[in-house]
Amino acid sequence: MVAVIQRVKKASVEVRGVEISSIGHGLVVFLGIALGDTAQECDKFCDKILKLRIFSDSHGKMNLSLREVQGEVLLVSEFTLLGELKGQNRPSFAKAAGIEEAQKLYNYFGQKLACVVPTRCGVFREEMQVHLTNDGPVTFVLRSGEF
Repeated sequence: MVAVIQRVKKASVEVRGVEISSIGHGLVVFLGIALGDTAQECDKFCDKILKLRIFSDSHGKMNLSLREVQGEVLLVSEFTLLGELKGQNRPSFAKAAGIEEAQKLYNYFGQKLACVVPTRCGVFREEMQVHLTNDGPVTFVLRSGEF
C-alpha cells in the first residue's frame, strides 16, 4: 500500500467535467493498493493518517492532527503509485492489486476514515481531474512496512 498525503486548503474531484466531491481544509489522500494488502493494512494506514501531526498550531509549528483541526479528507484511488519504472520507460503495474480486491479495500479505507472525520471520495476506476490548493506545500508519502 502506498499513500501520498497532501495538506490542502481545499480540493475537489471532477469526472467527465462534473464535480463529484469536494472538501475544505484537510488532506487529500492518493491511495494505491498493492497485491497482498489487507484490511489490517488499511487499518494501520488510517490510524497513521489520523494521528499525523502535520497541521500548524498557534506558534506555526506542525503539531496538530486532522481531528484537532476538524479537517476533512478527500480520498482518491491511484493505482499508478504502484507503477514500477526501474529499467524501463513504460510503467509496470504488476505490484498493483487486482481490480476487485483494490476496490474492496479502497471502499473499506474510505469507510474507516469516514467513521472519524468527514471523508469524500473520488470514483474508483474512473479518470478523474483532481483540483487542490496545497497548503504549505506539505506532502508526505507512506509505504507499507515503513511505520
